[in-house]
Amino acid sequence: MAKAQPKRSKLTRQQQRDLDIEIEFMEGVVRRDPSYLEALQILGDDYTRRGKFVKGLMIDEQLVRLRPGEPVTHYNLACSYSLTGQLERAMECLEKAIELGYHDFQWMARDPDLAELRGHPTYAKFRARLRKSKPRSA
Repeated sequence: MAKAQPKRSKLTRQQQRDLDIEIEFMEGVVRRDPSYLEALQILGDDYTRRGKFVKGLMIDEQLVRLRPGEPVTHYNLACSYSLTGQLERAMECLEKAIELGYHDFQWMARDPDLAELRGHPTYAKFRARLRKSKPRSA
């Protein structure tokens, strides 16, 4: 039996307006300083929450260029690739995140951003490899 996956909650109109204001503000911050990591992270998260997955993907690609050794940036890039239907690339980034030390396997198993990827055949093989290498965590 398949486990119920967390769903992305629908935003109210007020939440959408507030998020749009925050996005506009953060876009201005990033225009002034394109390497401001915290602003980029917030902007990427906001784009994803607003359903602007391609824009979120562009931000995550920029973050990986700025922080290539950071496991969470690769994990987030995997999520963005999954949300845009680029499942092979998502799998590559997820494997890179694990290689760099990402280890929140419980969240990975229920993260709504990876829902489409979890249905891909390579994900099942990936999970099997994780279970063999880390039996208590995967």
